[in-house]
Amino acid sequence: MRVEFEIASDQIDGARDYQEDAYMVNQLGESDNGDICSLVIMADGMGGHAAGNVASNMVVATFNKTFQSGFPNKNIADSLTDSLNRSNDQIRASIKETPALRGMGCTMVSAYVANDKLYWVSVGDSHLYLIRDRELIKQNADHSYGAYLDMMKEQGMEIDEREGMSRNMLMSAMTGEEISSIDVSEVPIKVRPGDRIIVASDGLDTLGTGAIIQYSSWSATAKECVYALLKAVEDANKINQDNTTLIIIDVKERKEEEPAAPSAPTQAPAPAAESAQPVSRIADVEVKEAPKPEKEPRSYKGLIWLLIVGLLGGGGYFAWEKGLLQQAQEQVEELIEAQQEVPVVEPVTAAEIEPEQQAEQFEPDPVPEPEQFEPDPVPEPEPQVVDKVEPFKDKLKRGGRGPLMVQIPSGSFRMGGPSGIVAADEVPRHQVKIESIMVSVYEVTYADYDAFANSTKRTLPDSGGWDRKTHPVNDVSWDDALGYTKWLSKQTGKRYRLLSEAEWEYAARAGTRTSFWWGSAVGSSNAHCFDCKSDYNTSKPAKVGTYKPNSFGLYDTAGNLFEWVHDCYHRNYKEAPTDGSVWEGGDCEVRIVRGGAFRSPADSMRVENRNTFRSNKGQYNVGFRIAREL
Repeated sequence: MRVEFEIASDQIDGARDYQEDAYMVNQLGESDNGDICSLVIMADGMGGHAAGNVASNMVVATFNKTFQSGFPNKNIADSLTDSLNRSNDQIRASIKETPALRGMGCTMVSAYVANDKLYWVSVGDSHLYLIRDRELIKQNADHSYGAYLDMMKEQGMEIDEREGMSRNMLMSAMTGEEISSIDVSEVPIKVRPGDRIIVASDGLDTLGTGAIIQYSSWSATAKECVYALLKAVEDANKINQDNTTLIIIDVKERKEEEPAAPSAPTQAPAPAAESAQPVSRIADVEVKEAPKPEKEPRSYKGLIWLLIVGLLGGGGYFAWEKGLLQQAQEQVEELIEAQQEVPVVEPVTAAEIEPEQQAEQFEPDPVPEPEQFEPDPVPEPEPQVVDKVEPFKDKLKRGGRGPLMVQIPSGSFRMGGPSGIVAADEVPRHQVKIESIMVSVYEVTYADYDAFANSTKRTLPDSGGWDRKTHPVNDVSWDDALGYTKWLSKQTGKRYRLLSEAEWEYAARAGTRTSFWWGSAVGSSNAHCFDCKSDYNTSKPAKVGTYKPNSFGLYDTAGNLFEWVHDCYHRNYKEAPTDGSVWEGGDCEVRIVRGGAFRSPADSMRVENRNTFRSNKGQYNVGFRIAREL
């Protein structure tokens, strides 16, 4: 069944002195396979900075230009993410060119619909809802501090609220700096006739769930729904009411046209993509696509300059003090002009998912987890061990033996987290195949490392009075950890190395699919961290083997010390290798550590969690584990 869309939009100013929201509706027409395609973008400028609306206008224009220039693109999720990152880069460039804009920023949400498929990407507290059968279903993630605390609680990790942070404080925003959390639909939601999609700024929060559903049920059309909801927000007369922007998309069954009877040749009708002219609205400026190359929209440039001067006079301050968005003069003119270039959309192909399947979109665990994020359509095979090797220690040429090693099986797993709400660098989740290797049972101890240090005339690391035979070595740089594996290879005639990041996560998961190898909840006395509810002193690392091993026989993959892995840092897993190999490139001045540490909170031990340190410097809370090829 093919569908089409009825789209309506509008906004109100609320209690603000100026409109901070910007939005755009592009009805892209038909693709080659006949699918109706539409793109909507909504950005909400941050109220703490006078140039918030400059940021939102800039983001909408850049996002639209980038997304449409990428067609044909079969990977819609990547295209949405790239458009968002390009928009954020545009803010950074603008701030660099115009320092007075430092501090501006915005949140945003964009929805792309192609026939019965709904995709989205979002940052911050903007909303994407689906109304179906009088039920309001929030599709995109909530990036507030309160939502983060609630999610951690659901996973069994009680986190005390930090002083000075309110629950509605954003943990993700577009400020020109690295975005801490991006929510993107890796697999589309399947919509059907009768569904109503709502894209809204945070001002809609004035109304409760019941009110939104009721006003929607009273509205026969998308236009009526927009009017009813915005009027309800105004009637609420809430003090300091934010600007509110609404875009409503009604999904309707598409009636196929009956073939016309043969007739005399006439002038061919214009294609649907041309007849359905996109209407783009940014703040108070409405631009209907009627391209006239001979005329330049010079009036925008003067308007933007006046806007910047007037708004910057109001001062402002963004709560996170990060310094936020960029470029508000000539480039805005260029971007607005570029919005009118709408190429023909190619067919979109992607796996479809019924809403009933959304409960599976987080990886299934013994403890139910939140819905709406990523389904896991690929079954994860059970690890298989071939010609299992018993644990052993290789002999060293200089005398003595190396660390105790155990074989982990080959297999495949889903690497990364289910959503970017906690950390943007943990997504997209992707399938990785791992070959069987040997891994050290324990984190490398002082005694293990001392043999290397003495042999290579390195300074022995200070153990702080701890037993060197039983405690893991810390304060060792990535460079020295790598040097240790090369020395061990020469001493044994076998190939030792640091684990790749994918190998480390696979080994730490040990066939499980939860954030900890023992389950979804932190529990008590499962690992060594400052809030792990353990009887051991968390002011220092514990002896290796103090806590239970995972099912692969590895100790302390969670807690005790962070562990160096070989990979350079990449800000997300886009284009990450799927064969378990080391991922070079990226930022190699820093290297990745995994697993949490004795003075770290329990959430840092999540198997998906990634941290970085400079490779040439040791840290008090970082050690390492090694691998050996069979």
